[in-house]
Amino acid sequence: MALADVKALTFDTGGTILDWHTGFRTALAELGAKYGVEADWAELANEIRRRSLGRMLNLGEHEPPAYNFDGAHEAAVNGVLDENGLGAATPDERRAIWWEKTHSFQCWPDFPATLPKLREKFICASFTILSFRIIIDTARANGLSWDAVISCEAIGKYKVLPEAYAGAAKFLQLDPSEILMVACHNFDLDAAKAAGFNTVFVKRPDEWGPSGPPDPEPNPIHDLVVDSFPELVRRLGVGT
Repeated sequence: MALADVKALTFDTGGTILDWHTGFRTALAELGAKYGVEADWAELANEIRRRSLGRMLNLGEHEPPAYNFDGAHEAAVNGVLDENGLGAATPDERRAIWWEKTHSFQCWPDFPATLPKLREKFICASFTILSFRIIIDTARANGLSWDAVISCEAIGKYKVLPEAYAGAAKFLQLDPSEILMVACHNFDLDAAKAAGFNTVFVKRPDEWGPSGPPDPEPNPIHDLVVDSFPELVRRLGVGT
């Protein structure tokens, strides 16, 4: 990897930075306790993720998007509640999961202290399929200061469409070869690599809770593989 040419790091944010699983699992368990319902809350949290992600990937390929990730979360949460004994949940109780909880997801603990260090050397941007408001609100909740937020919401083409990556590079006014995409998902990194980005796979073994992530092993095409963000700081030679 030609690190001397890299000027910006673009970060997948849902999963790589934010612990969505714990957030959804906790919120579902609390609602279940209120209604006297027992279920595998970890699996239902993952089902919300699967459904919402499925509604977002490649969105905009054939027509302009009619919703953003908040709309996808609302549909996924409503479906999971209605199908698992929680159909009596009120609109406010549902919104507490798909909006309030989602907009206050906590970061993985290894990230907040490393972001300022990485910003000393690189432009650091959230490049995400999440909505602008999710990134704004979670940044405020976790004390994060991004140099930029690039939501596919602004591009109108969502990952893993190549136009999404080209759009992010255009907004940063950089060639893709000058950008390092940081993520814990092969599907995102593979598409970024195909678009000319450099890629870093950050392992997140707990992203999907006890079941483990669906693609835990990094593909060999990635330029760098790290176990944590402090390791990424060291590998990028920040502060040395």
